[in-house]
Order: sequence, then C-alpha cells, then structure tokens
Amino acid sequence: MKFPIPHTLKQIAALIDCQFVGAEDFPVLGMNEIHVVEAGDIVFVDHPKYYDKALSSKATIVLINKQVDCPAGKALLISEDPFSDFNKLTNYFKPFERAINSIATTARIGQNTVIQPNVFIGNHVKIGNDCLIHSNVSIYDNCVIGNNVIIHSGSVLGSDAFYYKKRETGFDKLVSGGRVVLEDDVEIGSLCTIDKGVTGDTTIKKGTKLDNQVHVGHDTVIGEMCLIASQTGIAGCVVIEDEVTLWGQVGTNSGITIGKKAVIMGQTGVTKSVEGGKSYFGTPIEESREKLRQLAYVKKIPDILKKLEK
Repeated sequence: MKFPIPHTLKQIAALIDCQFVGAEDFPVLGMNEIHVVEAGDIVFVDHPKYYDKALSSKATIVLINKQVDCPAGKALLISEDPFSDFNKLTNYFKPFERAINSIATTARIGQNTVIQPNVFIGNHVKIGNDCLIHSNVSIYDNCVIGNNVIIHSGSVLGSDAFYYKKRETGFDKLVSGGRVVLEDDVEIGSLCTIDKGVTGDTTIKKGTKLDNQVHVGHDTVIGEMCLIASQTGIAGCVVIEDEVTLWGQVGTNSGITIGKKAVIMGQTGVTKSVEGGKSYFGTPIEESREKLRQLAYVKKIPDILKKLEK
C-alpha cells in the first residue's frame, strides 16, 4: 500500500508514538508485508526468528520491537508492539468507510455492465465494461474489476484476511487495507470468497475461471487462464502461475508456488511448492504417476504377507 503523499520517518514515528533510528526526513512511501515490500516501504517484525529476514528485505523502514544495528541505507521504528502499530498505520492511511448506499456513489461502473438486484458495491470500486454481476454479490471497498467479467450469485470480493496474533486476551486481528483485483475475462462462480490483501492486492489474472465455492486467501496471485474447480481452498500469499488446473477439493499451504501448466488432481493437499508442467496427486503431494504406483503397491501388501506366512 502506497501512501497518498510521501511521509518522513519523523512523521510516521509521531503517528505511532515510537522512537526511530535514521534521519528525520528519511522518506517513507508506503507499507507492505515482507513478501511484497519495495524500497520506501515499512515492514513490521515482532519475532526474533524473522528479524534477519526483515532487516535484509527490500523494505527500507523496519518496524521492530528490539534495538538492533540499523542496516546501511535503511531506517528503524522501535516499537513495543509492531503488530498493533502496523494496524494503527493501516487504519490511519486506509480507514474504514461506512456504506451509505447499496451501490456507492464513488463506484465507477463501465459501459454495458449489468448489475442485478441486491448487489452491494462498496466505496471506490472500479468495474469495467460488459460485465455481469449477479444478485446477492458483495464487492467491498476499493476492488478493481476488469472488462467482460462474470460474478455469480452469493460471491464476496474483498473480505478481510484471515490473519491473527494470539495473545493472552484472545486473538488480535491484523487490519486489512489491500484490494482484490480481477483482470479481464475472469469468471467467478457462486458462493466464492476472495479475501483482499493485507496491504497489497489479491489478484486473479486474465481469463481465469473459478467454479462454485472456491476460497482465495489474502495476497494470493492466480495467473492467466487457470481453471479452479469447486470446494478448493487456496491459502494466503500463494502464487499460482499461468494455465494451472486445480480440481475439486484441493487445499494449499500458504506461501507456496504452483508452477505454470501444473495439474493438481482432486482432494490433493498442496503442502509445498511444485514445478509446472506436471500432474500431482495426494497428501503429502507427489507426482500423480508416482503416487498411484505407491497406492498399487499398498494393495499388494496383503498378498505379500500371506506368502510370508506360508
């Protein structure tokens, strides 16, 4: 998420009432999660396991809960609770806006687009030309939808990321300030749920089609011309490259990559990144030919045991 105007390190420190290390006028251009940060961004880290990763990331401002040596060319924000302070910044730069109408006056809807009854379209949504949005669809604030997109009944675009920090008092929610972006010629089936990014975009690229009851987690990127069948659950921060097929009831771990033209057979658990151009099956995931060979061997075990008993 980029700020509307650049801020200084001193200004950001004042917003969250914390100390800083670096020049007062050090430029701060935005904030992002670690997997999508760029120069000028703030990244937060609150666990020793990830200190080095955050300090060596592309982010040039690190919101951290420990006094550490500041890497060259970077700045630090020293906070007792980086998670909460990151939320403060999200709420400041992307505050919640209450809806007044079913279709917000700030929404921009293209030519020849059909909006069926009982659709909710939030603030600052952009919808392209020749789209069809069926009844009872909810499109939350700031979503971007391209041309010739179809969204079937009951689907929700832009719901919050499933991202919590466990504390003694319960679960503390990380505030979501990102977007959902659908490119041209995408079709979303009925009762699908697509979470917005925490600070960036959840993106479904040109020509991809989702069946009914598919979930897409926050900050995931789905490539062009993918097919995703019913009851598939895709976790956050997943990268699915172009022309991938996911058959029914596939589930994925977060932060993995599925390579171009991979085929994931039904009920597979994608527990790790996999190369493109191959077919996969099972949990834990393996190439389908190898997995099916193993299952055939398993069926032979009773006969082998009978022979050993003789």
